[in-house]
Order: sequence, then structure tokens, then C-alpha cells
Amino acid sequence: MTAATPAPLETVQYEVRDNVAIVTLNRPDRMNTLGGTMKPDLARAFLDYARSDARVRAVLLTGSGDRAFCAGADIKERAGNTVVGTDYFFAQRTTHDLFRDIEEFEKPVIAAINGVALGGGLELALCCDIRLASAEARFGLPEVRLGVIPAAGGTQRLPRLVGEARAKALILTSDLIDADTALRYGIVTTVLPQAELMPAALALAQRIADQPPLAVRYAKRAINRGMQTDLDSGLEFERYAAAMIIDSEDRKEGMRAFVEKRKPVFAGR
Repeated sequence: MTAATPAPLETVQYEVRDNVAIVTLNRPDRMNTLGGTMKPDLARAFLDYARSDARVRAVLLTGSGDRAFCAGADIKERAGNTVVGTDYFFAQRTTHDLFRDIEEFEKPVIAAINGVALGGGLELALCCDIRLASAEARFGLPEVRLGVIPAAGGTQRLPRLVGEARAKALILTSDLIDADTALRYGIVTTVLPQAELMPAALALAQRIADQPPLAVRYAKRAINRGMQTDLDSGLEFERYAAAMIIDSEDRKEGMRAFVEKRKPVFAGR
């Protein structure tokens, strides 16, 4: 049965190729900034479309054009706003929840960073499981320069990824780094010429999508949980995750296919 075609979104393009959903931030005239309907569109793309489509076993997130993955907040939209601190505190929970939903999404998320990833754009990329970048990409959290701080998870996720000292240096100076530096810091796993980025990211997403879905889901969850707790608690969750799938149909199929020397067919059960 063919899945219904999702309704178009205003600022995000959504398509499915084989077992991979491609989510493209689509405000190229505004550097794919997180203004307009971008956040609710992202929520629909992930939580309604990709989650409910049984074909989708991995998600590829990128930006339209070759200038920007996402340049963060739309400063032109926000410049004239008067914000009360207490209102902001509660309103920002919506962004935290969205980004956390992407970070904990049950299907793996690969970012193809095709240009600048600044502010909220880098914070969004940090929620993805694996990040590839074009050689032209640039990264940074320049919020301090504007009199604010990274508040979509940047002060929390970046230190966990690159270490406290490097995160402080990037955040407190508002410096930008190039793709090779991001690779050295561990922000991205691969740097490629622009023309090779999407084919490589799509191939990686499809390789993961070909794996047993339950094993991928629980492996991701175990890693995420373990990175936020002590070793003993992480090992306990690992045992729980392994026990949840030890009697799955996918495990039985994987074992049979190995013995029979054929390609396995996984159903996610």
C-alpha cells in the first residue's frame, strides 16, 4: 500500500526516497533561518510525516541552496520585538521541546550541512545523530555578540560534544570556524566537496535504513541515555534495550539470513 502524499509545508520541503525521508529547510532568500512557520513545519515533517510513514527508517536534514544549512534566528523578524523575560522563559520551552524531539527521534537523523550553520542552525544540527558538511560550511554560535546567549540547547549540547573549554571559546568569542576545524573538533564526521555532500549523506542514511529498525532505534536510545548519565546507569539501560529486542523477528531474520548466506529482510518487529 502506497503512503499518502503529505500536504506541502510552507518553509520545509519533505520527500521520501526509498527508506529515507529528506527534510529540507526551505527559506533560501533568508538563509534558511528559523523564522516564519519553520519550527511548526519542522515539527510536522518529523512528528507527523516521518514518524507515521512505515517506509521511513532514517531522516536526512539539509538546507536549500548552497549558502546556508540554517543561519539561526531570523534577526530581521525579531529586531523590533519587545520581549519580557518571563514570557520568553516559557515560550522558549516550545523550541527546546522541538529540538529534543528531533534529538530523541526514534529514527536516526543525518544532517547534510551544505553551508553556514549559525546560532539556532548549529543548535539544530547538534540534535542530529551524524553530521556531514560541505567544505564551504561554517559553524558558530554568535549570540553573545548580539547581547544574548545560545538558548536552543547550544550551551548544553556543544560542551558535551567538543568539551567545555572549546565550547566556551566558541560561545564567548562568537567566533566562526570552518569545516576542517569542525571536523577536528568532532562536530562533523566528514567534510566533502559541495557536489558530493548530498549523495554521500543520502547513501549513509540509506545504509542505516537498511539495518534492522528495532536494533537501530534501541542502539540510538542507549547511546543517548548513556551520554547523559553515569556508566553503571548507562550499562543498566543497555541491558534493558538489549532485552527489549532479543526475541524480535528482526533478530531471528538476521540470524537466519547469516546462516543461509542471503540478504536479510527486516520488518521492524
